[in-house]
Amino acid sequence: MMDNNKELSNIEETNKILQLVRFRVGSEQYGLDILRVLEIIRMPPITRVPQAPPIIDGVINLRGRVIPIINTRRRFGLEEKESDSDSRIVIVEISGDHVGLVVDAVQEVLRIQQTSVEAPPQLAHGAEYISGISRLDDSLLILLDLTELAAEAAEVTLEANRIREGHSG
Repeated sequence: MMDNNKELSNIEETNKILQLVRFRVGSEQYGLDILRVLEIIRMPPITRVPQAPPIIDGVINLRGRVIPIINTRRRFGLEEKESDSDSRIVIVEISGDHVGLVVDAVQEVLRIQQTSVEAPPQLAHGAEYISGISRLDDSLLILLDLTELAAEAAEVTLEANRIREGHSG
């Protein structure tokens, strides 16, 4: 009986479907677990925060909540680019905090088999942000692990809240 349960568990894991939000930053395709994505918004004005880490563009006020905005191009070491009509901010939840990721374009919600995801190469610079890589028909999809981004963004959220409270009180 135990072996049957273990086999059933292995079959369920093998057949597991991941539902991802696929987006583009530069020429690369990235995916985020749809359960981590709270919403996708157009680019609003971003308030700069003094002495914020270089990857943080600033913060936005989204329905009364201060949300730090991470510049994914800067985080991934890509050339800077002005936002355009395709640019979006993907609002995600990381360890209970809401964080915005600036992306060049959001493409689709995608379903892939768990078995199509491979471990990231150990040599990859920035691999701490990569949870896996999946082969699509004509390209690779880099799956992001947002946990590492949370620490930098959380510091900015705290500082932005301190500034806001200082101005209001």
